[in-house]
Amino acid sequence: MTAYILRRLLLIVPTMIGIMLVTFAIVQFAPGGPIERLIAQLTGTDVGATARFSGGSGDFGAGRPPGGVPGDVSSPSKYRGAQGLDPEFIKSLEKQFGFDKPAYERFLMLMWNYLRFDFGESYFRDTSVLKLILERMPVSISLGIWMTLLSYAISIPLGIRKAVKEGSRFDVWTSTVIVIGYAIPGFLVAVFLIVLFAGGSFLQLFPLRGLVSENWAELPWYGKILDYFWHLVLPMIAMALSAFATTTFLTKNSFLEEIRKQYVTTARAKGLTEHQVLYGHVFRNAMLIVIASFPGAFISAFFAGSLLIETIFSLEGLGLLGFESIMNRDYPVVFADVYIFSLMGLVINLISDLTYTWVDPRIDFETREV
Repeated sequence: MTAYILRRLLLIVPTMIGIMLVTFAIVQFAPGGPIERLIAQLTGTDVGATARFSGGSGDFGAGRPPGGVPGDVSSPSKYRGAQGLDPEFIKSLEKQFGFDKPAYERFLMLMWNYLRFDFGESYFRDTSVLKLILERMPVSISLGIWMTLLSYAISIPLGIRKAVKEGSRFDVWTSTVIVIGYAIPGFLVAVFLIVLFAGGSFLQLFPLRGLVSENWAELPWYGKILDYFWHLVLPMIAMALSAFATTTFLTKNSFLEEIRKQYVTTARAKGLTEHQVLYGHVFRNAMLIVIASFPGAFISAFFAGSLLIETIFSLEGLGLLGFESIMNRDYPVVFADVYIFSLMGLVINLISDLTYTWVDPRIDFETREV
């Protein structure tokens, strides 16, 4: 097992280099860039949907990351809207952001800095990228962890029950409810919950925005816990409804496949109870595929799945931060997001594989080709 873990850890290095190289190449061909955005601000032509997130002309010196970050590089004459601006001024902007260096040199400097977890500073926010991510991390961690735990805590027992009661009324009506919940977009559920329970038109039982109340620091420890979960109720419901379907049906189908195998018939013939057969024999084998789906579910809930929910409930998380940064061409934040979440995904996948051996000691990764 030690050799397998070592091989997987070593494999992370070339994988991360490949991911960052592809992202780097995509950025080179993406239209626009931070310099064009600054020029648009100077000339009064910046009408982007997220223009309010960008700094003004006073922010020009605030965003240069150490060693530079890949971005849009072209001659001053190719910047749209640059007419009337001093070409030397534009060249100084390129140098300030590190865009005056060759592409290969910028990529090598990027990887060197990122290997040391030095993500530089945001182009349009007067703060370091790492500090910005750490500030947004609690919101995304809260949404990701609690949504995943809630989903698995309900979906796994429900999936097992559906497998045992296959074809019954319980199986049919729960499948109907789950499919309907999966079909309804999470943001639509969020809007409905706000209108119904957050002072929209009817009741005002839950807060409309934020992860905690403004007076959270003044509350006693038990009050802080209650306030925290009070704010999470509506976002969790909106995110979890569509998350139940995949895990529930995956659990059901996995258990059905195992229940129909010969070793289950043999166990029953030996006089074991259904509970002993289900949880002593079937559970260990059937849960392997459910465990395998955990990393993807967690990463999705932690980042991509929470974007619209964060926007609707005004939760300043990493999903919203990544979207704003892409729209604003804030490359240091974009690249840091890609790097951190790719690294997290690779590590969580390794942890998932190791969990296999805990669930079923018969699995031996030592003989597996990586």
